[in-house]
Amino acid sequence: MKKSSKSGRDPAIDQFIDSLWAQKGLAELTLSAYQQDLTQFSRWLAPRNGSLSAGQQTDIQQFLGERFERGSSARSNARLLSTLKQFYRHLIRLGERQDNPTALVSAPRIHRSLPQAMNERDVEKLLQAPDLESDFGMRDRCMLELMYSSGLRVSELVGLQLNQVNTRLGLVRLVGKGSKERVVPVGEEALHWLQRYLQRARPALQVTGAINDALFLSSRGTAITRQAFWQNIKKHLLTAGVKTVFSPHSLRHAFATHLLNHGADLRTVQMLLGHSSLSTTQIYTHIAQTRLQSIHAQHHPRG
Repeated sequence: MKKSSKSGRDPAIDQFIDSLWAQKGLAELTLSAYQQDLTQFSRWLAPRNGSLSAGQQTDIQQFLGERFERGSSARSNARLLSTLKQFYRHLIRLGERQDNPTALVSAPRIHRSLPQAMNERDVEKLLQAPDLESDFGMRDRCMLELMYSSGLRVSELVGLQLNQVNTRLGLVRLVGKGSKERVVPVGEEALHWLQRYLQRARPALQVTGAINDALFLSSRGTAITRQAFWQNIKKHLLTAGVKTVFSPHSLRHAFATHLLNHGADLRTVQMLLGHSSLSTTQIYTHIAQTRLQSIHAQHHPRG
């Protein structure tokens, strides 16, 4: 994360973000989220003659309350409070504060909703939607196949470099949340489309004179962005006629759920997804159990 002395932000924010980057190696998206949370609170404090570094418990409680009244979710407020807790602990370590104003502020309870998973029929429709006569269509087919085959996060998918893919071994080396590395297998079907993309489409998408090691290229010859990939997915969903509620991570959720439905054990799915805690992976068992209950009710003679 670059320092931004010209941004107009409280310099304490940039110092904190730089510290997180140096000590924890957090992803750019995570650092950006922390920065946005702190900037929001700092701007809220400014007209009230307050500063971020001198924020008080009553300020934090009032700010969270106003956000809740404006419709901010419990999850969003919990994340913001977590950011503030880390920020004030940082100031205490530096000796710039003696107390932590977040110490007695309780995080809102979060209802953990089940991720939306596509059924296998809709996944197949989506995978077949891109126009394979187009180099962009070939790229999108490859991206969708790889995401579903290996359970990649969108940020991992669009951030892939050529040297992270080994088509001979059928493996992809990923750098996930917290800069943690993992190696995941690529299924035969996804490997087929990856090889076709590398042989035909990617060379056509390269811009003359420009060298870019990103695996998936945009029309400018640079790495495709998360936003552009999401827009492309929405077009393919329309083409496929898929009506399922869909998010950028739906194929990752489908990957996990379908593995469990077909007998994979939870530890294996945890490793493939790159979850540091098994409890994070366990939410997918609820989806699989719902599916099993449906099958049982449909086929058991006593329903």
